[in-house]
Amino acid sequence: MEIRHFRYFLAVARQRSFTRAAEHLGIAPPTLSRQIQDMEQALGTRLFLRQQREVSLTEAGAALVREAEATVRQFEFAQRNAQRAGRGEIGHIELGYVASAVYSGLLQKQVQRFSQDCPDVSLSVRESPMAALPGLVAEGRFDIGYIRSPMPLPDGVEAVRLDAEGFVLALPAESWLGRLAEIAPAHLQHETFILPEQISGTLQVAAEGGYAPTLGPQPGGLVAVLALVSLGQGVAVVPESVVGHVGLPNVLYRPIQGSTASSWLSLIHRRFEKAPAVARYIEQVRSPLRG
Repeated sequence: MEIRHFRYFLAVARQRSFTRAAEHLGIAPPTLSRQIQDMEQALGTRLFLRQQREVSLTEAGAALVREAEATVRQFEFAQRNAQRAGRGEIGHIELGYVASAVYSGLLQKQVQRFSQDCPDVSLSVRESPMAALPGLVAEGRFDIGYIRSPMPLPDGVEAVRLDAEGFVLALPAESWLGRLAEIAPAHLQHETFILPEQISGTLQVAAEGGYAPTLGPQPGGLVAVLALVSLGQGVAVVPESVVGHVGLPNVLYRPIQGSTASSWLSLIHRRFEKAPAVARYIEQVRSPLRG
């Protein structure tokens, strides 16, 4: 027997008439009658008592109704779930991010929007060292990641460019630089630079000042970088979105006059992503960019 046999059986059981059931199903009454006969033959028992104007269930038929309803419901549930999975409406996504994606607020907006559109897709969201994140996406340990570009990507991983922003200088409160009305790249020539994970801003500011920078430690995330600045270990070129979000004792933020250094957040993903839920997230991120 096939699922259609259960649907035909339930239609007759509800309508108490082959004619009305056939009309409801959109098939000819003789066809419906043959299908029920095939079902009775397969089960080895009669399901209906045929009378002139209507039919009634036998004991065997009455016993089958509840199970047939459950079978049809389960089949339809499985069918709907398969269709929803194919549309990316259910599933799971592993998402990695660097801290500056949180400071900008962009990560929160995009995750909240996706969760509202696809509430049955579960999201596992974890911070990750930026240097490792592209490789983890390529290996499949993360499905998507938020990084600060520019940075090299492995084969098979591509980036969707998102919001761009400039850099500011983080300096110890007691630094002589804090007494200047304006801080230009040239003023930083003899400073030690604490390096964030994204070092392009530091290198560009030094190039604009015409010198090779003195590079200090690279402790990891931005909070760790700013902690060393607060301890007087050096200055740091950090994304401007940090201002107002990370306030540590003994740390000042100042514009870098005349610098055009900038970076941008990127969503990275595998180039030929097959998981529908992941593909749906990527498409959602891309869609505003097309408008």
